[in-house]
Amino acid sequence: MNLEWMAWTIPTATFFITIAIILISMTVWEVVSPTIERRGFLPLSTTRGDRLFIGLLGSAFIHLAWVGLSDLTIWFGFAIALVWMVVVMRWG
Repeated sequence: MNLEWMAWTIPTATFFITIAIILISMTVWEVVSPTIERRGFLPLSTTRGDRLFIGLLGSAFIHLAWVGLSDLTIWFGFAIALVWMVVVMRWG
């Protein structure tokens, strides 16, 4: 029986560990200081968790679009996704 295993490279492991740390931190932050819904530039009232989800989802789409539509290095796509995440978390 030959099983194919996922190749856990350092960037892949770092990505998933970072997401886990963000989720744990947001959970602790929510327990210590419960959030209230607020309106930003997004067309709905959101909590910190909502904005985190929207930011992560948008970042994933930015990365997919960058990889699919550009021949430039992925680091530019990462920078754009990081800016998107900060903007959504702060002003979304």
